[in-house]
Amino acid sequence: MGESDGDYVWVFNGEGGSFPSGVFRTKEAASKWIGEHALTGVLTAYPLDEGTLDWAVRNGTFAVKSEKHRSSVFIQRFTSGAQAHYHFEHGSES
Repeated sequence: MGESDGDYVWVFNGEGGSFPSGVFRTKEAASKWIGEHALTGVLTAYPLDEGTLDWAVRNGTFAVKSEKHRSSVFIQRFTSGAQAHYHFEHGSES
């Protein structure tokens, strides 16, 4: 997953949070907001109109190898290390 904006949104998950605290069209807008508030967490690019598992399979970064991989529980918790993501500490990219 590249940094091209248009096909992705940037989602910020703050440290210790259960849900995202911000969704942005560009990494630049997200980074600015994170910096202004001195936030700690992870900023991740998510594909639009496609689940993360489907994206990973389509891009060859994950292969479905068992029935477990087709289960609702697995799919709803799936994330991919192949997604562009950036770690922030107190507003600075680390």
